[in-house]
Amino acid sequence: MSRHPFRTDIEGLRAVALLTVLGFHASVPLLTGGYIGVDVFFVISGFLITGLLLRQLREDGRISLAEFYARRARRILPAAAVVLVATGVASWLLLPPLRQRDVAWDVIAAAANVGNWRFIAAQTDYLAAGQAHSPLLHYWSLAVEEQFYLIWAPLLLLVALAFRRRIAIPIVMGLVTAGSFALSLHWTQTSEPLAYLASPARAWQFGLGGLAAAAVAWSRSAPGSRSASRSRPAPWSRFAAKRGLGAGNGHALLQNVTGVAGVLAIGVSAVAFTAETAFPGTAALLPTLGAVGVVLAGPLSAVGRALSIGWVRRIGRLSFAWYLWHWPVLVLTEARLGEQPWPVKLALVLASALPAWITMRLVERPLRFSAVVSALPRRGLSIGLTSIVAPLVVALLLGTAALNALKSSPPQAAVNALTGALDGPNLTVTPILTGVYPGPLQARDDLPPVGDCQVDPAATTSPACRFVTPSAAPADRIVLFGDSHAAQWYPAAERIAAARGWAVEVLTKSGCPIATLEITNPQLGRAYHECDEWRENALRRIESGPAPKLVVVSSLNRYEGDPVALLAAWDGPMRRLTATGAPVVYLRDTPFPATDVPTCLSGHIAAPQECAFARSSGLWTDPLADQILAGKRPGAYVVSVDDVLCPTPSCPTVLDGVLLYRDDAHLTNTAATLLAPRIEQTLIKYGVLPGRLA
Repeated sequence: MSRHPFRTDIEGLRAVALLTVLGFHASVPLLTGGYIGVDVFFVISGFLITGLLLRQLREDGRISLAEFYARRARRILPAAAVVLVATGVASWLLLPPLRQRDVAWDVIAAAANVGNWRFIAAQTDYLAAGQAHSPLLHYWSLAVEEQFYLIWAPLLLLVALAFRRRIAIPIVMGLVTAGSFALSLHWTQTSEPLAYLASPARAWQFGLGGLAAAAVAWSRSAPGSRSASRSRPAPWSRFAAKRGLGAGNGHALLQNVTGVAGVLAIGVSAVAFTAETAFPGTAALLPTLGAVGVVLAGPLSAVGRALSIGWVRRIGRLSFAWYLWHWPVLVLTEARLGEQPWPVKLALVLASALPAWITMRLVERPLRFSAVVSALPRRGLSIGLTSIVAPLVVALLLGTAALNALKSSPPQAAVNALTGALDGPNLTVTPILTGVYPGPLQARDDLPPVGDCQVDPAATTSPACRFVTPSAAPADRIVLFGDSHAAQWYPAAERIAAARGWAVEVLTKSGCPIATLEITNPQLGRAYHECDEWRENALRRIESGPAPKLVVVSSLNRYEGDPVALLAAWDGPMRRLTATGAPVVYLRDTPFPATDVPTCLSGHIAAPQECAFARSSGLWTDPLADQILAGKRPGAYVVSVDDVLCPTPSCPTVLDGVLLYRDDAHLTNTAATLLAPRIEQTLIKYGVLPGRLA
């Protein structure tokens, strides 16, 4: 097969895509939409790969899948493996054990080219919120690209074998592109992680690049393209001739307009888009079509010549290795030093060019252009297999070391501070020499046993969730109502109900406040309309039928920083709840560590005080609690355990050997269970509950 002319402008376009991504990750002002650089990369890949496959079909009448995958393996996998191995080793040196374990799994997923699906699972899991960024998060785009290659080449081959007419290939490509775009629009509205990270929702961008390649191939093979004097003039040529322009001048003008429009579309997207932009969705059309425009403009256009300047091409040549290196350097540095201002981030990103250059010179280009390796497809495939196995070995070693460091045993001392009597509690933090329970590894899974009753962001109603004594009369129930900060108090509701023969009805929804606030859900990437519907449905369920024995409400109190606005948002729901005649117990929100406590503790298991946080930042003012305590909400009561969890200006994360937090905001189920007697005693003291019957 003959080599195709090298596109210097596309090498320069890689530089544009890379610089926007680097600027975005470095938090450079104005580049709030720099993430669109990935979209440009996708178009470039779709254009080049489809062009290669179409040339094979045209010149050889077939597609050699072995040769195709061997080329991809030589091009991508060795450099990717080097960064995976280096990141695994650096994580062992720099990160606490719990994050080491997470990185080990990330290395495995990235090496297997399924990293995007691992990160989708993490980002759609509300209970995983608060965990730090993975240093390999950027490998999602490589996974998407590899998954595209896995499907695209066989698809084109099958179409070529099934249909004799060449027009069938672009028709099938168009159908796949349209279907993927429709799916992307749907997922953008229902699940942003799927829309952003899933290969089916990104295939349309590769597809548009592929259609551009098909258009270029058609234009070169069309009769009018090589013998315009002997065939009917092209429409643009006739248009140009009527206005006194030569056909060549008209074509050049079209190229320039297309190229300039494409660059402007990419630039506007990088500057105008923000983290709040519903993306990909229709917004992704702007940078994607912009990249298509630049590619179609060609190297002879004004934009193509600008992109072909030497220093621009050198950046583009380095783009793959630089993209791989910049994110681990940034994330691992901040893991040790904390969040950095954007100039420092930019310096780190620029410094990552050095290992990127070394990787390009010593690994990427030698293996990619080696005559020995490229002589036989099996050699390239062997290089690819080795590039997968090596990171897997590092991941297994890293994961094993992390698990050994995370071994823990239950503490032997009594948990006085959590289970002490209501009056005069013992707040002394007893040093625990035999361990912390639950251990950092177990803490993440130490969840309230409510299962699917903690409904996901997309749900608008809760199932019929009745626990403890499901057969109890409708009035003999406790309603637990709120977001995940309410669900964490299930052990208290369970204890109260079990002693009195009542049922517990769970009405909780992830990230959904009881207060009628307008919020954005990060999992959905847009306004949280489902929360409003769910809240209304839950309130109606509570209002219907006999009044419950007790309504227990709780919520994260950081959805709104304005106390006046927050009180106004609470007013409607609280009035409706107290109007049922049931006592309404407001469990004041627990201290907010704002950092992943199990991860921190895994690196300081012998010195848990290193993971303590300031009371001033962990406890916010609570205007609703203040209003209830002032007697302005008849029928409502406040219960707080903040003085137990945070008795001093420094809030502990381990109290009497018990790990209090399972993430950056929620209590472990162990801690909530041990605090349940205090809540029950407080409600008995208020006269809200009868004494224990069993």
